[in-house]
Amino acid sequence: MTQQIPQDLPAHPEPTPEMTGVRNFRDVGGLPTTDGRRVRPGRLFRSGHLAHATETDAEFLSSLGLHTVFDFRNRADRALEGPDVELPGVRNVNIPLSDPADGGEFWRMVREGGIDRLRALLGGGRAAARMAESYREMVRTRTAEHGRVVQALAEDSVPALMHCAAGKDRAGLAVAVTLLALGVDRDAITADYMESDAPHNRYRMVRRDDTPETRDPEVTELLAPLFDARPAYLAAAYETIDAHWGGVERYLREGLGLTPATRERLRDRLLD
Repeated sequence: MTQQIPQDLPAHPEPTPEMTGVRNFRDVGGLPTTDGRRVRPGRLFRSGHLAHATETDAEFLSSLGLHTVFDFRNRADRALEGPDVELPGVRNVNIPLSDPADGGEFWRMVREGGIDRLRALLGGGRAAARMAESYREMVRTRTAEHGRVVQALAEDSVPALMHCAAGKDRAGLAVAVTLLALGVDRDAITADYMESDAPHNRYRMVRRDDTPETRDPEVTELLAPLFDARPAYLAAAYETIDAHWGGVERYLREGLGLTPATRERLRDRLLD
């Protein structure tokens, strides 16, 4: 099913700063719910990792009054990029949303995989299929982690920032789950997700060796689906929710273990 992305969503409440060492940052405030409310600005942010944040970046992030930074990277990601910058008075919570072994294999392929290996693993639509399946897998197997995040937001963890490595997949799905619990329209969630595909937001992919092979346009083409934000990826998550739980309400209740009282507290904290 083709998903239409609305073009008339409200602008973000404040201009997004141009941070030097942090990619894909934005406030999700302003997104509409199906009952006419909106996500409150300054309560929920998303980004790529904070490991390379400059002093100026850290000063800006500190100005947001954050309570909690949720880091969804695994050990392999953190070994590659480093730990997040420390922000005074901010709680850092690491909740890996993928297996460390998968992370290590992924980064070896991205950074070191030769053209023949990349063709075998990613060619012929296999890269996009891999990404869609990873979203399905997170929905099926990471209910405890997603439930923990949403429960924390309902209790005491806002303002909050969610990130993974690129801020697109693991953070993108955790944000989407949170927005579903708030009652945000699916098309609005997808439109926000797609902002990760803007050139200034995309993850800076680095290959280990700067050789003619690594500069081959085919390498870039083969790897692109791994770093794209595509509506089909998020649609795969929605389809899994609908197929496995019969819809969002049962998924939130039985999958994530959210009670009506918890969801009401969440809405009180995050909605205007």
